[in-house]
Amino acid sequence: MSDIKTQFETDGYYILEDFLSDEELETCGAEIERLHKLGAEYKSNEDPRGRSFQLEPYAKTAEQGGLPILRKIEQTRDYSDVFRDLSRHPKLIGVIRELLGEDLLLFRSTLMLKPANHGSAHSFHQDSAYWPMRPPSLVTVSIALTESTPENGCIQVIPKSHEWGMQEWGLIAQDTDEAESNCEDVDTSHAMNVSLKAGSALMFHSLVVHGSGPNRSPHPRHTALYAYFPPTVQYVSKNVGDKRTFPVVSGLNGQETATLKAELVS
Repeated sequence: MSDIKTQFETDGYYILEDFLSDEELETCGAEIERLHKLGAEYKSNEDPRGRSFQLEPYAKTAEQGGLPILRKIEQTRDYSDVFRDLSRHPKLIGVIRELLGEDLLLFRSTLMLKPANHGSAHSFHQDSAYWPMRPPSLVTVSIALTESTPENGCIQVIPKSHEWGMQEWGLIAQDTDEAESNCEDVDTSHAMNVSLKAGSALMFHSLVVHGSGPNRSPHPRHTALYAYFPPTVQYVSKNVGDKRTFPVVSGLNGQETATLKAELVS
Protein backbone atom coordinates (compact mmCIF):
# COMPACT_ATOMS: atom_id res chain seq x y z
CA MET A 1 0.00 0.00 0.00
CA SER A 2 1.35 3.46 -0.90
CA ASP A 3 2.20 6.04 1.77
CA ILE A 4 -0.57 8.26 0.38
CA LYS A 5 -3.22 5.57 0.73
CA THR A 6 -1.97 4.58 4.18
CA GLN A 7 -2.26 8.15 5.46
CA PHE A 8 -5.65 8.61 3.82
CA GLU A 9 -7.09 5.43 5.30
CA THR A 10 -5.63 6.19 8.74
CA ASP A 11 -6.51 9.87 9.10
CA GLY A 12 -9.26 10.22 6.50
CA TYR A 13 -7.51 12.91 4.49
CA TYR A 14 -4.43 13.76 2.43
CA ILE A 15 -2.95 17.10 1.29
CA LEU A 16 -1.54 17.45 -2.22
CA GLU A 17 0.82 20.43 -2.18
CA ASP A 18 1.39 22.93 -5.00
CA PHE A 19 0.10 20.94 -7.95
CA LEU A 20 -1.25 23.98 -9.83
CA SER A 21 1.07 26.52 -11.44
CA ASP A 22 0.71 30.30 -11.09
CA GLU A 23 -0.49 30.42 -14.70
CA GLU A 24 -3.18 27.82 -14.02
CA LEU A 25 -4.31 29.75 -10.94
CA GLU A 26 -4.56 32.99 -12.97
CA THR A 27 -6.69 31.17 -15.54
CA CYS A 28 -8.99 29.88 -12.80
CA GLY A 29 -9.28 33.36 -11.28
CA ALA A 30 -10.30 34.89 -14.60
CA GLU A 31 -12.79 32.07 -15.14
CA ILE A 32 -14.41 32.70 -11.75
CA GLU A 33 -14.91 36.34 -12.75
CA ARG A 34 -16.46 35.25 -16.06
CA LEU A 35 -18.81 32.86 -14.26
CA HIS A 36 -19.92 35.62 -11.89
CA LYS A 37 -20.91 37.69 -14.91
CA LEU A 38 -22.64 34.71 -16.49
CA GLY A 39 -24.58 34.05 -13.31
CA ALA A 40 -25.66 37.70 -13.14
CA GLU A 41 -26.87 37.49 -16.74
CA TYR A 42 -28.85 34.30 -16.08
CA LYS A 43 -30.49 35.78 -13.00
CA SER A 44 -31.39 39.08 -14.67
CA ASN A 45 -33.00 37.15 -17.55
CA GLU A 46 -34.72 34.69 -15.19
CA ASP A 47 -32.90 31.90 -16.99
CA PRO A 48 -33.45 28.54 -15.20
CA ARG A 49 -29.70 27.95 -15.36
CA GLY A 50 -29.36 30.74 -12.81
CA ARG A 51 -30.35 28.22 -10.12
CA SER A 52 -26.84 26.75 -10.34
CA PHE A 53 -25.45 30.11 -9.19
CA GLN A 54 -26.38 30.31 -5.51
CA LEU A 55 -26.31 33.62 -3.66
CA GLU A 56 -24.49 34.05 -0.37
CA PRO A 57 -27.39 33.89 2.14
CA TYR A 58 -25.71 36.00 4.84
CA ALA A 59 -24.10 38.71 2.72
CA LYS A 60 -24.16 42.20 4.18
CA THR A 61 -24.87 43.75 0.77
CA ALA A 62 -26.54 42.48 -2.41
CA GLU A 63 -23.54 43.03 -4.69
CA GLN A 64 -19.78 43.29 -4.62
CA GLY A 65 -17.98 45.03 -7.48
CA GLY A 66 -21.24 45.30 -9.39
CA LEU A 67 -21.82 41.52 -9.36
CA PRO A 68 -24.01 39.29 -7.18
CA ILE A 69 -22.29 37.82 -4.13
CA LEU A 70 -22.25 34.09 -4.73
CA ARG A 71 -21.81 31.26 -2.22
CA LYS A 72 -21.30 28.52 -4.79
CA ILE A 73 -21.71 27.50 -8.41
CA GLU A 74 -22.96 23.96 -8.98
CA GLN A 75 -22.32 21.78 -12.05
CA THR A 76 -19.34 23.86 -13.16
CA ARG A 77 -18.61 21.29 -15.89
CA ASP A 78 -21.74 22.52 -17.69
CA TYR A 79 -20.58 26.13 -17.76
CA SER A 80 -16.80 26.06 -17.86
CA ASP A 81 -14.20 24.21 -19.92
CA VAL A 82 -11.58 25.42 -17.43
CA PHE A 83 -13.20 23.69 -14.47
CA ARG A 84 -14.16 20.63 -16.49
CA ASP A 85 -10.48 20.22 -17.41
CA LEU A 86 -9.39 20.84 -13.82
CA SER A 87 -11.45 17.84 -12.69
CA ARG A 88 -9.17 15.71 -14.91
CA HIS A 89 -5.86 17.34 -14.00
CA PRO A 90 -3.20 14.61 -14.37
CA LYS A 91 -1.44 15.40 -11.07
CA LEU A 92 -4.75 15.28 -9.24
CA ILE A 93 -6.13 12.17 -10.91
CA GLY A 94 -2.85 10.34 -10.32
CA VAL A 95 -3.40 10.61 -6.57
CA ILE A 96 -7.13 9.77 -6.76
CA ARG A 97 -6.23 6.59 -8.65
CA GLU A 98 -3.94 5.60 -5.77
CA LEU A 99 -6.89 5.98 -3.40
CA LEU A 100 -9.75 4.53 -5.45
CA GLY A 101 -8.32 2.62 -8.40
CA GLU A 102 -8.09 3.17 -12.15
CA ASP A 103 -11.83 3.49 -12.93
CA LEU A 104 -13.15 6.84 -11.69
CA LEU A 105 -16.45 8.67 -12.09
CA LEU A 106 -17.19 12.25 -11.09
CA PHE A 107 -20.08 12.77 -8.68
CA ARG A 108 -19.81 16.50 -8.09
CA SER A 109 -18.25 19.56 -9.74
CA THR A 110 -18.69 22.77 -7.74
CA LEU A 111 -17.10 26.10 -6.96
CA MET A 112 -17.29 27.02 -3.27
CA LEU A 113 -16.88 30.77 -2.80
CA LYS A 114 -16.28 32.78 0.35
CA PRO A 115 -16.31 36.42 -0.76
CA ALA A 116 -14.14 38.90 1.12
CA ASN A 117 -15.87 40.09 4.32
CA HIS A 118 -19.02 38.13 3.46
CA GLY A 119 -18.49 34.37 3.24
CA SER A 120 -20.71 32.39 5.61
CA ALA A 121 -19.63 29.59 7.92
CA HIS A 122 -20.29 25.94 7.03
CA SER A 123 -21.31 23.86 10.03
CA PHE A 124 -19.62 20.52 10.64
CA HIS A 125 -21.08 17.69 8.55
CA GLN A 126 -20.30 14.60 6.50
CA ASP A 127 -20.73 14.85 2.73
CA SER A 128 -22.13 11.34 2.38
CA ALA A 129 -25.03 12.20 4.69
CA TYR A 130 -26.42 14.32 1.81
CA TRP A 131 -25.44 12.16 -1.15
CA PRO A 132 -27.46 9.23 -2.62
CA MET A 133 -24.38 7.04 -3.02
CA ARG A 134 -23.67 3.77 -1.23
CA PRO A 135 -21.36 2.63 0.20
CA PRO A 136 -20.37 6.08 1.48
CA SER A 137 -16.78 5.90 0.30
CA LEU A 138 -16.25 8.76 -2.14
CA VAL A 139 -13.23 11.07 -2.14
CA THR A 140 -13.95 14.78 -1.89
CA VAL A 141 -11.29 17.15 -3.24
CA SER A 142 -11.14 20.82 -2.27
CA ILE A 143 -8.64 22.74 -4.42
CA ALA A 144 -7.49 26.09 -3.05
CA LEU A 145 -7.66 28.64 -5.87
CA THR A 146 -6.74 31.41 -3.43
CA GLU A 147 -4.79 31.15 -0.19
CA SER A 148 -6.93 29.40 2.40
CA THR A 149 -6.42 30.46 6.04
CA PRO A 150 -8.36 30.46 9.32
CA GLU A 151 -8.98 34.20 8.77
CA ASN A 152 -10.81 33.68 5.48
CA GLY A 153 -12.61 30.50 6.49
CA CYS A 154 -10.41 27.54 5.57
CA ILE A 155 -11.73 24.00 5.89
CA GLN A 156 -11.57 22.33 9.29
CA VAL A 157 -11.46 18.53 9.56
CA ILE A 158 -11.70 16.09 12.45
CA PRO A 159 -9.01 13.45 11.82
CA LYS A 160 -10.19 9.81 11.90
CA SER A 161 -13.86 10.86 11.98
CA HIS A 162 -14.49 8.76 8.85
CA GLU A 163 -14.50 5.83 11.29
CA TRP A 164 -17.49 7.18 13.24
CA GLY A 165 -20.18 5.95 10.85
CA MET A 166 -22.80 8.13 9.19
CA GLN A 167 -24.80 10.57 11.30
CA GLU A 168 -27.66 13.03 10.77
CA TRP A 169 -26.87 16.70 10.10
CA GLY A 170 -28.89 19.83 9.50
CA LEU A 171 -28.44 23.00 7.48
CA ILE A 172 -24.82 23.52 6.43
CA ALA A 173 -24.65 27.26 5.67
CA GLN A 174 -24.56 29.28 8.90
CA ASP A 175 -24.44 32.93 9.85
CA THR A 176 -21.28 34.13 11.56
CA ASP A 177 -22.41 33.66 15.16
CA GLU A 178 -24.47 30.46 14.84
CA ALA A 179 -23.50 27.05 16.22
CA GLU A 180 -20.61 25.26 14.56
CA SER A 181 -22.62 22.02 14.43
CA ASN A 182 -26.29 21.05 14.30
CA CYS A 183 -25.48 17.58 15.60
CA GLU A 184 -25.42 17.63 19.41
CA ASP A 185 -23.53 14.35 19.78
CA VAL A 186 -20.44 15.40 17.85
CA ASP A 187 -17.24 16.33 19.68
CA THR A 188 -15.49 19.01 17.61
CA SER A 189 -12.69 19.63 20.12
CA HIS A 190 -10.19 17.79 17.90
CA ALA A 191 -11.03 19.75 14.74
CA MET A 192 -8.01 21.20 12.98
CA ASN A 193 -7.70 24.06 10.52
CA VAL A 194 -6.34 23.01 7.13
CA SER A 195 -4.55 26.06 5.77
CA LEU A 196 -3.63 25.68 2.10
CA LYS A 197 -1.49 27.65 -0.28
CA ALA A 198 -3.18 28.52 -3.56
CA GLY A 199 -2.66 25.60 -5.90
CA SER A 200 -2.80 22.90 -3.20
CA ALA A 201 -5.65 20.50 -2.50
CA LEU A 202 -7.21 18.74 0.46
CA MET A 203 -8.57 15.26 -0.29
CA PHE A 204 -10.83 13.66 2.29
CA HIS A 205 -13.10 10.66 2.76
CA SER A 206 -16.76 11.52 2.29
CA LEU A 207 -17.47 10.44 5.89
CA VAL A 208 -14.88 12.80 7.39
CA VAL A 209 -16.57 15.40 9.57
CA HIS A 210 -15.59 18.84 8.32
CA GLY A 211 -16.74 22.45 8.26
CA SER A 212 -15.35 25.96 7.86
CA GLY A 213 -15.53 29.31 9.56
CA PRO A 214 -16.83 32.59 8.14
CA ASN A 215 -14.67 34.90 6.05
CA ARG A 216 -14.01 37.99 8.14
CA SER A 217 -10.98 38.98 6.10
CA PRO A 218 -10.59 41.29 3.07
CA HIS A 219 -9.43 38.29 1.01
CA PRO A 220 -11.76 35.87 -0.82
CA ARG A 221 -11.46 32.13 -0.30
CA HIS A 222 -12.27 30.35 -3.53
CA THR A 223 -12.10 26.58 -3.93
CA ALA A 224 -12.91 24.13 -6.69
CA LEU A 225 -14.64 21.12 -5.19
CA TYR A 226 -14.91 17.71 -6.85
CA ALA A 227 -16.05 14.31 -5.61
CA TYR A 228 -14.89 11.06 -7.19
CA PHE A 229 -16.03 7.46 -6.86
CA PRO A 230 -15.27 4.04 -8.34
CA PRO A 231 -17.94 1.89 -10.06
CA THR A 232 -18.25 -0.18 -6.87
CA VAL A 233 -20.19 2.73 -5.37
CA GLN A 234 -23.84 2.70 -6.43
CA TYR A 235 -26.39 5.44 -6.99
CA VAL A 236 -29.41 4.80 -4.72
CA SER A 237 -33.01 6.00 -4.99
CA LYS A 238 -36.50 5.33 -3.69
CA ASN A 239 -37.88 5.42 -7.23
CA VAL A 240 -38.15 2.25 -9.32
CA GLY A 241 -36.31 2.55 -12.64
CA ASP A 242 -34.40 5.65 -11.63
CA LYS A 243 -30.96 6.13 -13.17
CA ARG A 244 -28.26 8.76 -13.38
CA THR A 245 -25.40 9.47 -15.76
CA PHE A 246 -21.95 10.48 -14.48
CA PRO A 247 -18.84 11.73 -16.31
CA VAL A 248 -15.96 9.25 -16.49
CA VAL A 249 -12.60 10.84 -15.64
CA SER A 250 -10.40 7.74 -15.75
CA GLY A 251 -10.53 4.18 -17.02
CA LEU A 252 -13.73 2.35 -18.00
CA ASN A 253 -12.26 1.70 -21.45
CA GLY A 254 -12.26 5.39 -22.33
CA GLN A 255 -16.01 5.92 -21.97
CA GLU A 256 -17.07 9.57 -21.66
CA THR A 257 -19.99 8.80 -19.35
CA ALA A 258 -21.48 5.92 -17.40
CA THR A 259 -25.17 5.50 -16.59
CA LEU A 260 -25.95 3.77 -13.30
CA LYS A 261 -29.34 2.23 -12.59
CA ALA A 262 -30.38 3.10 -9.07
CA GLU A 263 -30.28 0.57 -6.29
CA LEU A 264 -33.58 0.81 -4.41
CA VAL A 265 -33.61 1.97 -0.79
CA SER A 266 -36.58 2.05 1.53
